[in-house]
Order: sequence, then C-alpha cells, then structure tokens
Amino acid sequence: MDTVLLDPPLVALDKDAPVPYAGEICSFKIFGQDAPFEAVVLNRTSGEGVLRASSHVDCESQKEYTFIIQAYDCGAGPGGANWKKSHKAVVHIQVDDVNEFSPVFRESLYKASVTEGKIYDSILQVEAWDQDCSPQYSQICNYEIVTGGTPFAIDRNGNIRNTERLSYEKQQSYRIMVSAFDCGQKKAKEDVAIHIEVKPVCKPGWQGWNKRVDYEPGTGSKQLFPKMHLETCGGPLSGVKAMVELQTNHIGKGCDRETYSEKSLQKLCGAASGSTDLLPAPSPATNWTASLLTDSGRESDLIYRFDGRQAANVPDHVVPQNLTDQFTVATWMKHGPSPGLRAEKETILCNSDKTEMNRHHYSLYVHNCRLVFLLRRDFTQIDTFRPAEFHWKLEQICDKEWHYYVINVEFPAVTLFVDGVTYEPYLVTDDWPIHSSKIDTQLTVGACWQGGEVATPRFTQYFHGSLSGLTIRPGRIETQKVISCLQACKEGLDINSLESLAKDIKFHFNPAQSVLVVEGEDVDSINTAMTKVSYINSRQFPTPGLRRLHISTSVQCFGEDTCVSIPDIKAVVMVLPPSEPRITISGSKQLVRPASVLRSPLGVAPFKELRITSTVMKSDSFGGFRRPGVMEVMHNLDYCDVLVIGDELEPERESLEIQHSALLGKHLDATNSTSGISIYGVDSMAHYEQVLRQLRYRNWRPASLTERRFRLTCSELNGRYTSNEFNLEISVLHHTAPMEHVNHMAAQSQYMRPVHHPLMIHTPNSHMSGPAPPAATVVIVVCIAALVIIVVIGIYRIHATHQEGSRDEEDEIKDPESDWEGSGLNITVNPMEDMRGPQAPGEAARGEECEEEDEDDDVELVGGMTIVESDSSDEDEEEGNKGRQEVNGRKQKGKPEWDSSCGTY
Repeated sequence: MDTVLLDPPLVALDKDAPVPYAGEICSFKIFGQDAPFEAVVLNRTSGEGVLRASSHVDCESQKEYTFIIQAYDCGAGPGGANWKKSHKAVVHIQVDDVNEFSPVFRESLYKASVTEGKIYDSILQVEAWDQDCSPQYSQICNYEIVTGGTPFAIDRNGNIRNTERLSYEKQQSYRIMVSAFDCGQKKAKEDVAIHIEVKPVCKPGWQGWNKRVDYEPGTGSKQLFPKMHLETCGGPLSGVKAMVELQTNHIGKGCDRETYSEKSLQKLCGAASGSTDLLPAPSPATNWTASLLTDSGRESDLIYRFDGRQAANVPDHVVPQNLTDQFTVATWMKHGPSPGLRAEKETILCNSDKTEMNRHHYSLYVHNCRLVFLLRRDFTQIDTFRPAEFHWKLEQICDKEWHYYVINVEFPAVTLFVDGVTYEPYLVTDDWPIHSSKIDTQLTVGACWQGGEVATPRFTQYFHGSLSGLTIRPGRIETQKVISCLQACKEGLDINSLESLAKDIKFHFNPAQSVLVVEGEDVDSINTAMTKVSYINSRQFPTPGLRRLHISTSVQCFGEDTCVSIPDIKAVVMVLPPSEPRITISGSKQLVRPASVLRSPLGVAPFKELRITSTVMKSDSFGGFRRPGVMEVMHNLDYCDVLVIGDELEPERESLEIQHSALLGKHLDATNSTSGISIYGVDSMAHYEQVLRQLRYRNWRPASLTERRFRLTCSELNGRYTSNEFNLEISVLHHTAPMEHVNHMAAQSQYMRPVHHPLMIHTPNSHMSGPAPPAATVVIVVCIAALVIIVVIGIYRIHATHQEGSRDEEDEIKDPESDWEGSGLNITVNPMEDMRGPQAPGEAARGEECEEEDEDDDVELVGGMTIVESDSSDEDEEEGNKGRQEVNGRKQKGKPEWDSSCGTY
C-alpha cells in the first residue's frame, strides 16, 4: 500500500485564517535521509494533508521510518511570496507485514535412532523458519506429521516422540514426513523427511533363519538354516541343547512314505511271500473294495475311510483258509475316541459264520480305546481251555494319528507291534474252542457279518476311522526288521558334513529321523552344527506341501540350571510339486495271425514290440530365459494290467498266460483270470517291458474267432501316475482251400531255364529240422513264383495249339490234389531273365504292375497266406519279424489270395 495511516491525522493550522493565502496551507515538506514518502495537501483552507509512499516499501528491508515534516502557508499573495513555515513535527512510521513467505526447514533430512521397547519424550527436534518480518507471520506456530499410520507424534516446538513401544522384529526403520505452519497458517512448501532407525535390544534367541524353506524334489539333502546363529547377549554359558522336530502328521500316513501297494512294499522290504491284501486298490479282479470310501486327498496313498456305514465282504477265494499256529495281521490305522457314552465295538477285521449262527472265529476290533484280538480255535485243533482274547490299552489307538499295527501270533503267545515298538497284552481272556461245524465263514473288513439268528443278514459293529494296507499272512510271523522297513519314512532330518562338526558336539536322531537333538558346550560349535541340519526326501515323486519345523532350545550357565530363555522357532519346509511323469505305452496295435499260429503250443506274443517310456517337463535357464523342455526319465512301475475287452476268455479253448521263468530275477508277480493278467511289483520299466513282451495268447479252437482285443495300462505309485490305455487287436486268418491257379506251378514250361542258385519253397507238409528261412527270402521267392505263374500261363495259352499231349497236361493241371501238396517241390527260375518276349508291350507293363502289387500283398499278410499257407511255429514268425518289423507299423489286412485282374491268360 502507498497510503500512510497517521495517528493523529496530518493537519496544519494557520492563525491568519480566514485571510486568503496567508491563512491557507500550501505544502508539506519532509526532512530526512532518503525517506521514501511524500506529503500532499488535500485542503488548503482546512490544512488537511495525506502522507504517501513515494516508492516501494518492504517490511523485510526496513520495518520503521522516522523523519521530520513542516507545513508551509501560501504567503502574502498569489505569487507565493513571504511564505511561512510551521514548527517541525516528528513522524514515526511502522511498516505493516504481509504473509508472503512460507516456512522453510533448516535441514533437508533429519536422522535419529531409538532402541526398541522404550517410550521417548523426544527422539529429535525439527526446526523451521519464516522470512516474514512481523512476529505474526515469521513465527512457526505448529508442526504436523504428514505420513499417516505411524507410531509417532510431534509438538508445536518440533519435538518428535514415539506413541508406542517399537519392535525391531516388526519394523527396523521408519521414514516419516513433517510439515510446518507459521502463525498466519501458511504451510511449508516442502515437507522434510525424517529417518528413524530402530535398534534391537539384545534378546537371546536364534537369528538369521528363514521362516520358509523351499525343497525341490530330487535335490537330495538341503540345508535348512545355512546362516543361523544363536544370540546369547554375552552371558557366560556352560552348555546349549537344541531339539529340531519335523512335524509331518498331516502328510499321508504320518509322513511321506512309499505309496506302492502293500504287496509291493512287502516284497521291497524282504517280507515272506504269501500275504493276502484285504484292502487292495479296486479293479475288475479286486472289486470288493469298490464301494468303500477312499481318502482322495492323500496323494494316492491307498487310504480307506470308514464312517460307520461302510464295510466289505472279502471273496472266499481270496480268504486264507489255513491259518496255523503262526500268522501275522498288519494294518495302518488312524482312529479317534468312539462317539457316545457306551461305545460299541468297532470291527476292523472279522471272520464269522456266513449263515445259521453268529460265531466269531477271529476278529480285530477297537473298544473304548483298547485294541482287542479275538482268536477262537476249533475243537478239531485243541479241546482245552485256551487263550481267546488279547487286549492292549494304548494312547495311540485314539490319538487321531496314523500308526502301523502288526499282530504276530505264535499261539498261545500274541505280540503287538505299534510303529515298530513291542507291546504285550495287558489282559488275556481264556475260552473254550468253537465246536466244529460245516458252516461256511465270511471274512469282512470294517464291520462284522451277522449271518444267522437275524431276520435279514447284515453288517454290525461298524468301524469309525481310516485303514490302509490290511494284510494277513498265514504260516509265518513278521520279523521286526521287516516291520520297521514297512513303516519307515522316506523323509526326515539329516546332518551334512559330519566330519566338520566340533568334537564336543553330540547329536542323536529318533528312529524315524523326525527329531534331532544337538548338544554342545560352545556356542560357535552349536551354530556350526545347526547350519548343517538338512531336510531330505528320498522319494522320486514326493508328496508336495508344507512340513512344519519346531526348534526348542535350552541354555545352561555356570552354577545355574537355566539362565537364558531362548524362544522357540517355528518354520516350514515347502516341498514343491514334482515334475509329473507321462508314461507312454507304444507298439503295434493290430496283429494279423493265421489260425495255425494261434493253435501252436506257443501261440502268439501280442506285445512283442511293446515300448514303455516316461517323460517329464523340465524348465532350463538359458540366457536369462526359462524354456520348457521334455526329458525322458527312468523310474519304477508298480503294476501293469492286461484286460480282455469284450467277452471274457473261455478257459476250455483259449489262454492268456506268462511263463514263471519270465518273472525270475525280478521283483514281479502275476495273477491270472479270465478277464486278463495283472503283473505287479515295484520294478523298472525295462523289466516290465521284458515280461510283457513274453506274454502269450493261445487259442487251440479258433474256428469261430475272428479277433481278440486287449487293453494294457501301467501305473506308478499305486495309480498316482497312470499310462495311456494301449489297445491291441489280434485278427485271425482262417485256412482256405487252394485255388485253381496255384496248381499251375506243376506244369513247367520248356522256356524256363535253371539258375545257378536255386531257391526253396516249402509246402505246409514239409518239416524242417533247421531254422526257418529269412522273411526276405520267402517274400522274394513268393514274388518270383507269382511272376512265373503269369508267364507260364501266358506261354501255355499261346502255344496250346502247337503242343502235343497238352490235353494230358491240362488234366494234370486241373487236378486240385496235385503234387503241390507233396513234400519237397523245388522251383528254379532265373529272376534276371527277360520274360517280356512272348508278351505284348501292354501285357508286359501290366505284369510289372501286378508284380509290385503282389509283393505288397504278400508282405502285409503276416503268416504266409499267399501262395501256400505257412504252418510254422511262433519261433519262425519271430525270426521273420526281425527283418520285417511289422511292415513299418501298417495295419495288416487279409486281402484276396489273387487279383484276377492281374495276369494274362
């Protein structure tokens, strides 16, 4: 502004008034050093004036001005002569401030550090200033934290404090933004950043470990805590003991075990043969488990869940009939407390009368968290008061965890193994033997069969829980070594580089290697030992998912029991999903064989050219990019099923079988039925290939049979990974009567010349002691013979009128029972002879065309249904296949023996 507000106002009075000029005020004059003001008369008569700034006035440059002002009258007349001046008046001017500047912080960045767990009155102080000249606009009246959600506050003087106790584990540092306001509420243009570091209080505990460790299948042993160390805050220690526990109760049957069938596992562990699997995987041959509930969320562990409504009758042909004084019953079981106040018996396995009565011959059941084994002998075996019930009361029976139960019976002694640990019965009840009768018995799983004394036969005493791998082995008891192998985990804890551990370190595992205890006197030695703790999973295709880790630590000080409390650690191992294999079965899908081959003692080998491969998708890093690729892997299979499609086999006329010698030296067994063959056991794909290639199909009455179809599927890990369905069809070529043109070979023409290296064609009646001729030779002979026939017939027709005695030859040619069926007909012909002479040009070309066509037909008709029908055995056929290889995989069709359009007569 340029106007000065004076108090009192600027007025000059002259006593000469109202005399004109002499009584009027004409001007004001300012006396001072560079005072940027001027005084202007507003009214001469009244003497009023105004004071104005003559140039820019800035409070920030000069807040106050003081100068002298005098008034002058207008003198004596219009000329302004003899003017007079007033006394001097002092003028004091204060420049009012305008809030034109914003606050500015004195520092561009503020830093501070605090210790966790403390409340501070002031962590640090920030300061801002303002260039405005007045106290109102130059003073900073307020500060504000702009960043939201922080545990800090600031007062009007710029002091920052924390509003809650800070934690180093929760957050190690904070970055907050602060702004300032002057007393005119003008905000700073730029906020200032404040970095506050949180320093940890020295807390005893493990540091440098990750809460999650990823494990890739097939990588062997992996360190869990490679940078782990124990912080003890400098206290003198005399010993440290750490326990690492791998918790896998939620995985499969308690941990990652092999999920092969129970029979396969028993063979792998060296168990005696002859056990009966009462809960096998459902299949056409084992269909009694098809109605049971399976636990599908267990990565193909074959687990059956019983909810009190399911049970299964084991077929009579499966039930072992000769339980002697020695036998073994084994099963995996997960069971919780029984519902209800008066819990009923829950039957796992029961052998009872099928009809008329309800006697229980032997059974295994749970009652009030007790395991009871009932064994009633027959009077035919013993007739005295003998032990009949054996009771075990264990926490494991109702803890809702998986346990492996094995009952070894050496009558009258019965021993229970739970997870490999021996338990003797706490109660044994004696009873009389059961009276012998001719009543058939029924073996059931999941309940007991009540066949008599009720209106309708039904199940009773249902089981509530989960079962897996329920087996009975008569005549033998299981060794503890085999029991330990059957329930062994395939995953666990491990220690790498044992030789690098200090001498004072002691460690030991539990039998399952799920718990590791490490002890030592020196903290550095303990730290080194803990970095060596690893996780290992030896399965090729492990169960993916989490495994929980728990570490508890105790520290001893000199002269004290415990002096430092170390918090427990909880972490997880994440087993990543494995690359799933794709099992592919390939080979010839259609075979054409003569009926004579099927009738032969060896029959036909339908899967002779079988090939089993397995591939996985793998990603490789190349040039910074991950590219997927296919890699062939070798792994084990556990069963292959060959199923008959269509009508089942008729045992009185056909068979599908495998020689026992084919299984020798392999971990394989086979079961046979009219619906097919099942080959099972944990073994390599190569061994399965060898066995399947030796499978033989034979039909000694194939007259009404035109084709047989089979379907082959293979599995790894009890169905977790399955192959494609490989379908194969065997077509039968039936014997046909010789056609007329065949016997024309008996009439040799005079134009035929012998060659130096004759080839042999053997009739079906000729029997060779040596090996069969190679397939290529047979094909060449057949083709040449076909060409010879054409030439002979053509020449014969042309020269028939010029030959004497031709009628006798014609009679001989028309005889269908000619010497062609003899024992050793030799045909000699020079295949290089030019035989186009007696033919017309068109006929010659036609002959060449037909020669090629006949050659194709002969190759496709495997078995020799061309000119003569081969009756060779399958060994001959196999030798021929080595050169032929099923004609490059083409489908073989039964074509007519001769195309009448080809040939000249």
